[in-house]
Amino acid sequence: MKKPLFVTTLLIFCLLGHSQNSKNIDSTAIFILDKMSDVIGNLNAVTFDLNTSIDKLDTSKNIVKHYSKSTVSFSGPNKLLSRTEGSRGKSGFWYDGSFMTYYNFDENNYVTLAAPESTLEMINQMNENYDFKFPAADFFYPDFTDDMMEYFDEIKFLGKKTLAEEECYHIMAINKNMNVQIWISNKTYLLPKHFVIIYKNKDNMQYESTFSNWTLNPDIPDAVFNFLAPPTAKLISILKKS
Repeated sequence: MKKPLFVTTLLIFCLLGHSQNSKNIDSTAIFILDKMSDVIGNLNAVTFDLNTSIDKLDTSKNIVKHYSKSTVSFSGPNKLLSRTEGSRGKSGFWYDGSFMTYYNFDENNYVTLAAPESTLEMINQMNENYDFKFPAADFFYPDFTDDMMEYFDEIKFLGKKTLAEEECYHIMAINKNMNVQIWISNKTYLLPKHFVIIYKNKDNMQYESTFSNWTLNPDIPDAVFNFLAPPTAKLISILKKS
């Protein structure tokens, strides 16, 4: 399955930084990443919040931080709901196993598209065809660790660190263009707590996200994932990327 190298997720521009240099891979770091992926992969459903900051250049080439908060729900292999609100507006995605709807709250318009029968295939297709970006989707791919090992030249375990009064495992991955750091909670469940992407080839601009309010295996009614258009909302159409 093709991986989504999203602007707003972990593996941004990994291919650009990939090299054929000898690898320096820490087995402890890989063990922790594998355990995290196993926990996520065995979930029947999950909800979490994601607070994000991303650096952007303004018209004068100054770095400006943009902030947002997303609330995300996955259920089974083919249900997704994501709402995001921040300095660049409010929007949401609804996926019910057959259709994906993107709704722009600020413009009060939406588009509904036929979608594949699984969440990960839907994410791939919508990113490839329409450049839609889904918060933190890469963490939910079963071969997340393999991707990290392929695209990064060095992966190392930096020890246990306390983040927001929570003990976490700190892992760093490096390639030519990127420095990625992940903090994974050392609670009962090894879940991602925080990650930072530093773009070495873009003046060390950063993308940063913090996970919170994890709820594991909640009972989420299927109706939650069905989009119901507000009475005054306008249905629009969009073109695939060329």
